[in-house]
Amino acid sequence: MRVLIVKISALGDVIHALPTLAWLKSIDPSIEIDWLVEEGFAPLLEGHSLLRKVHRLGLKRWRRQGFLATLKGIRQTIIDLRQENYDMVLDLQGNCKSGIFTLLAGASQRFGFARDGVREWPNLLATNRKVALTPADHHVSDRSLAVARAAFPEGKTALLAGPMNVSPEASATVQRQLTELDLDRQPLVVLQYGTTWTTKLWPLECWQELAGRLCDDYRVRPILLWGNDTEKQACIAIHRATDGRAIIWPRGSLPELVALLQKADLVIGGDTGPIHIAAAVGTSTISLFRVTDAERNGPRGDEHICLQSPLDCSPCLRKDCERDAECGKSISVSEVFRSVCVLLRGDK
Repeated sequence: MRVLIVKISALGDVIHALPTLAWLKSIDPSIEIDWLVEEGFAPLLEGHSLLRKVHRLGLKRWRRQGFLATLKGIRQTIIDLRQENYDMVLDLQGNCKSGIFTLLAGASQRFGFARDGVREWPNLLATNRKVALTPADHHVSDRSLAVARAAFPEGKTALLAGPMNVSPEASATVQRQLTELDLDRQPLVVLQYGTTWTTKLWPLECWQELAGRLCDDYRVRPILLWGNDTEKQACIAIHRATDGRAIIWPRGSLPELVALLQKADLVIGGDTGPIHIAAAVGTSTISLFRVTDAERNGPRGDEHICLQSPLDCSPCLRKDCERDAECGKSISVSEVFRSVCVLLRGDK
């Protein structure tokens, strides 16, 4: 049996879909599983012990090259997929883009979401096994598992997150960096300031205060992650607020980010990819939810604490809001720090 998973993007969504791998392999370890994903996220999956092959999709790159390049790239991807002779496709994306590849991959069985679960209705034309979601499938990982369960109801392993492989080479690189910074003899706390939406951000002054308290009360030097120039400037401001004690981590490869998060004792951030990576590699997290729903997106388990804004309008899914400042400060530094004490010290 050869199965293709179609989950193209985004970073957090790809991570949330990982439990489907363990579910399929719990039925029959000989099942061959491939994954179609946007090439920027492929390093997360390449080398995974439960995957046979990762198909890189270069849609963003092709679009920059023009219309003809996009058509050529899509055509070649479809040719490559059809040569694999898939028995089944699991479309875990549910939009038009994923539907094209699901329909044309050549598999006789094409599982996907029913009308209540698709993101874009034309996706319904691509699948011939439609899975209706129930209230029990509220969490985004459970949505993907619902499709896997419909295709393989005899599965036994339903993980809350992961599994995710950590590259030995990346792990060695990160360990050398930690040793050079003398960070391998203290609790390792990682702070992820950035998110994709401004309405998901926790205020910069809150991050500055939290980083200062970590330095003063725990004598740790928190690591600051960044992914673009705006986030780097925020990290510089946090670094300065701690008199240089917080460390601005150099931007590395995606496998190196995974390795760093696996080595951390605690990762703190909003509803964003690194938080979900941390959960997938077994690291404790504190996640801050403002406009998105912690019950739908948040890491699950005793080693994770999700803090939802107490405002009556949260979660609202708005990318712009006149109450943005109020919402950001509705999750207090004291509340986050208490959560740090619970996870690092075991306080109740």
